[in-house]
Amino acid sequence: MKTATTVLAIVLLGAVGAGSYWLGSRSQAHAPGADTAATAAASAPKARKLLYYRNPMGLADTSPTPKKDQMGMDYIAVYEGEDEDASPAAAGAPSQLRISTEKVQKLGVRTEPAAMRLLGKTVRAAGRVEPDERRIYTVTSKFEGYIERLHVNATGQSVARGQSLFEAYSPELVSAQREYAIAMQGVAAMKDADADAQGGMKQLAESALTRLRNWDLSPEQVQALTASGQARRSISFPSPVTGLVTEKKVQQGMRFMPGEMLYQITDLSSVWVIADLSEQDIALVRAGARARVTTTAYPNEVFDGRITFVYPTMTAETRSIPVRVELANPGRKLKPAMFAQVEVSVGGKVPVLTVPDSAVIDTGTRRLVLVQVQEGRFEPRDVELGARGQDFVEVVKGVRDGEQVVVAANFLIDAESNLKAAIGGMGAAPSAPAAAIAPAPATVGHKAEGRVDSIDLQAGTVSLNHGPVATLKWPAMTMEFKAANAALLAGLKPGQAVDFEFVERQAGEYVVTAIKAVPGTATPAVKPPPAPAAAPGTHSGH
Repeated sequence: MKTATTVLAIVLLGAVGAGSYWLGSRSQAHAPGADTAATAAASAPKARKLLYYRNPMGLADTSPTPKKDQMGMDYIAVYEGEDEDASPAAAGAPSQLRISTEKVQKLGVRTEPAAMRLLGKTVRAAGRVEPDERRIYTVTSKFEGYIERLHVNATGQSVARGQSLFEAYSPELVSAQREYAIAMQGVAAMKDADADAQGGMKQLAESALTRLRNWDLSPEQVQALTASGQARRSISFPSPVTGLVTEKKVQQGMRFMPGEMLYQITDLSSVWVIADLSEQDIALVRAGARARVTTTAYPNEVFDGRITFVYPTMTAETRSIPVRVELANPGRKLKPAMFAQVEVSVGGKVPVLTVPDSAVIDTGTRRLVLVQVQEGRFEPRDVELGARGQDFVEVVKGVRDGEQVVVAANFLIDAESNLKAAIGGMGAAPSAPAAAIAPAPATVGHKAEGRVDSIDLQAGTVSLNHGPVATLKWPAMTMEFKAANAALLAGLKPGQAVDFEFVERQAGEYVVTAIKAVPGTATPAVKPPPAPAAAPGTHSGH
């Protein structure tokens, strides 16, 4: 019995071992397949959520369903979480634009911070040198006479104050001198007469003397006449001021009449500059402001002056207002009728928040700036502008101190990101992905193939012999493009086949935003069809 029990236990143990071996073998046989299935399940792509379809040419148009554009190109699908370079909708808000870091560098985008500055400005105006009207003297006579001798006989001659200009003979003057001499003799002869007789004679002498003085005889000439008691045949006319003879009307022996101009003498030790100030700058300039004057004759010399008068009338033909600048004229370097350039420094005394004027995009109805919110993310903002300065403009509202604003390649961001569409959606929450970008005309990029004709690194231009451009309906032609930045031209060589993208920055000006050499290809140069000569300033084929 004991032996039978032992045998039964051995049999059971053997059965259990055999079963365990069978199960282990079966598990090992199926393990590789199970691992493969798990790996496949883990590596299977997750289903992405489709947001919308965008225009393949970057136009401000989206669609919730697949479609084609006017040229038969399929719209491009945009999925959730996809880094769409130039879609306001993908940027997370209809008012923000996202552009990849690579494209930002390629476009040459540059930013500067909005900062508090003293808003200074230099107002410039063209002017002309004129004599000081208060320093112009006219030599005339108050009696009729004849020129007996000229001492100053040429226009432009320098004269000193008191220098004799000419000597004149006048019968009236000789008669008046004799009357005075006789009256003085009568006064001397009647010194023993009664008081009434002496008083009458003295009154006669005083009347004759007053007449001579009214004829502008100098005190020295009157004193000489009184001392000698003899009438002189001719009288000398002195210069009233030190200056230049700017007009001379007399000739030797000529007769002159009372009030007739004989000489004009101008003192040029101080002159005026009459500058024509633009209408837009007149509010910035005040009398008393200091001015810097330069001339073509003395380009390296600056004359300091001061604005003394702003004329109350405007010149209708030039829409300018004259201002008067007074300045000293050492050595008489400044000649009347010279052209001059006037600079007046104006500006506020209190710092204000400013941005570079290149940062402002003026649409005609709105003024905007692009603010860099994050790396590669930009937000267009309406701004209210104040005073303008030299290269900077005051921002009253819309930007905070320290925020980075785009100052270069604004128009390229416009082209790349459909800025107009983003602006159109500002302040409006889209009800659907398609509503994030409202249809609106926008600047778009164009693609073409061609061959490099020539490169001008200094001017930043490249001449391309390109094929047809379907988006513009252009035929094949050779034309010159401007590079968005100098880095795009690095490594290019004439004769090289290239693929390139470009935008129209303004009417007739086309800018290359991307260009790539085609390796290992020999694209034949595209020859433009014969066309009439283009007008100056246009590219061939247009």
